[in-house]
Amino acid sequence: MKLIKAIIRPEKLSDVRDALEKTGSYRGAMISDIMGQGLQKGITQAWRGEKFQTDLLPKIVIDLVVKDADVDAIVKTIVNAAKTGEYGDGKIFVSTVEEAIRIRTGETGEKAI
Repeated sequence: MKLIKAIIRPEKLSDVRDALEKTGSYRGAMISDIMGQGLQKGITQAWRGEKFQTDLLPKIVIDLVVKDADVDAIVKTIVNAAKTGEYGDGKIFVSTVEEAIRIRTGETGEKAI
């Protein structure tokens, strides 16, 4: 099992969720609002004639625990749905999950996801 952690632009969340639904390879996701900074280094905005720099930008984190066989398809789906070609598109991290346990039934391993 693998944990896929995708950090994307907030405006791309609907596109990514719709694309993931179509794959049929995932059974659920954990979605969180975060603030972050990467190569984009923030943005400059103007308000009432004054310019100000915003260093931390809003992002969305999508966490998915998936079967090993589904990782490549899900990563490709997220990249295709979230990509704009501009700085700030985000990142995807894939790590190994040692164990999963469904609390309600006690199922373990891939049966729990």
